[in-house]
Amino acid sequence: MSKIKVTHCEIEGLLVIEPTVFGDSRGYFMETYNQNDMHEAGLDMVFVQDNQSMSRRGVLRGLHYQKQFPQGKLVRVISGEVFDVAVDLRPGSATYGKWHGETLSAENKKQFYIPEGFAHGFYVLSETAEFCYKVTDFYHPNDEGGIRWNDPEIGVAWPLLDGVPVLLSEKDKVQPFLQELRK
Repeated sequence: MSKIKVTHCEIEGLLVIEPTVFGDSRGYFMETYNQNDMHEAGLDMVFVQDNQSMSRRGVLRGLHYQKQFPQGKLVRVISGEVFDVAVDLRPGSATYGKWHGETLSAENKKQFYIPEGFAHGFYVLSETAEFCYKVTDFYHPNDEGGIRWNDPEIGVAWPLLDGVPVLLSEKDKVQPFLQELRK
């Protein structure tokens, strides 16, 4: 029934996926994931777990990655709006340390695929945001890694809201800088 539009980003492996939305005066319908459509688009990742979080305006989660059990992530927002970021951490990649950001919202219905080997984070632009994501490997609590959200070497241009403090977890306040990971 549904077909997807896949846009390749400037960093190899990052994809923006847009579902076909069928709408009328009553509302809309869309398939948020269809394995056949993904295969037809040349995408063969297998997802093993779905996650969902809710955050309020100014919350910044990230930049997180998994060390030994990397996860590919297909992320989307079902309520509100976020600025979503992926940072290339693949050893030997021509774009190592580079970032790409996408605004994801309930309104635009875009999905962002972040493959294994990337750090990931998002910043909440709306009053609240509900964030859903599929992952290609199970969560391993002792396998978490992170990079400082405001690392000047990476230089993510977060669209910070005037007068709204950035709300970080205690863990994210002390994540290492990219340079420290190379040691």
